[in-house]
Amino acid sequence: MHDEVRVVAGDCTATFDGRSEREHRGDVVTVVKPDNTVLVHDADGYQPVAWLTRADSVQFVDGVLDAREGDQRLRVEVHDEHGAARHPVSRAGVPVGDCPTCEGRLVLAGGSVLCRDCGDEYSVPRDGAVLEETCPVCGLPLLRVERGDTFEVCIDRDCQPIDDRVADRFDREWDCPNCEGDLRILRRGGLIAGCERYPECDTGFGIPTGVVDGSCDCGLPVFETPSGRRCLDTDCERT
Repeated sequence: MHDEVRVVAGDCTATFDGRSEREHRGDVVTVVKPDNTVLVHDADGYQPVAWLTRADSVQFVDGVLDAREGDQRLRVEVHDEHGAARHPVSRAGVPVGDCPTCEGRLVLAGGSVLCRDCGDEYSVPRDGAVLEETCPVCGLPLLRVERGDTFEVCIDRDCQPIDDRVADRFDREWDCPNCEGDLRILRRGGLIAGCERYPECDTGFGIPTGVVDGSCDCGLPVFETPSGRRCLDTDCERT
């Protein structure tokens, strides 16, 4: 799905009031993005001469653009307009396949896989890797994640939930260190290994990013993570 970007070109005076005050006059192009970010570009380089990121409000009345964000204000007065237009715009990303819903192009952008045409969107975990292979059920790309083991699942969690795959592999795999219960794979805010005797026993450990690589002297598994080896229990000092 597309939003609109507004572009105004002309002889303008751009005045910024904030922690400092700046004024620029020249033939510039002013761009207003869908998130109310305002950029004023002149002829040199990629850096705008004036800007305001994600303004609370943007108004364009009688040849004056007024953008405000807290105590900051960007005012662009158009003395002689060369041209103005509105254009469709969307998030740009790395192509990762075709959308099975509408056959549009899927891109990976801003932590999500989204379709440029129909707007379908699927969140991607920060540690997830989108693969070239597609799901045999729905045709969406597969996702590789590490949650005690390496799993390849559909990016659509309604199709192949990561939690179900982790539970199939590790549910009741480990004993609770504080009672005789088993640790279940549960979703409580995040993915955890929590005692089956909750609430009588409230033992629970977050499942880290990484793969199981042996056992700790305390009896819990040791994970090989991007930041090094660690026990499932972050407070354990025996690893």
